[in-house]
Amino acid sequence: MKLVKLFGIALIALGLSSPAMAQQSGGQPDQVDQLAQMVGLSDDQQKEIRGIIEDMQSEIKELQSEAQQLQQEIQAQIKPDYDEDTIREKAEELGDVTGEMTAMSTLMQAKVDAVFTEAQREELNKRMQQMQQQMQQQRQMQQQQQGMQ
Repeated sequence: MKLVKLFGIALIALGLSSPAMAQQSGGQPDQVDQLAQMVGLSDDQQKEIRGIIEDMQSEIKELQSEAQQLQQEIQAQIKPDYDEDTIREKAEELGDVTGEMTAMSTLMQAKVDAVFTEAQREELNKRMQQMQQQMQQQRQMQQQQQGMQ
């Protein structure tokens, strides 16, 4: 049960960390609006969640950029005269950066989760279980269709 809750919170936080925090193009509601409709967030809760995301999003983006740069530096060493020490050094730095990204993402999720009431957490958990069941059913249908071909 706890795994499903964490899975749900992770999905939501990842969706919330997308760059489009205001209204998305076409006038569609953003992820916070969708979450508000799903579990009944108050205006204050929505504002608090948006603040959490805005505060942490820029730092996460910086870390993502740093990780990309390190990956490019590692890839640049794929050549006949590679430098093993450089590869190992950059790989260790990349590990540190990805570890920090994981920590920041988890902190953001925890802070968002702390905004919910217990009833909202239960509703979210219920919705995530439903989504997970739907995804499993879709996978089973796809597997059956592939088996028929």
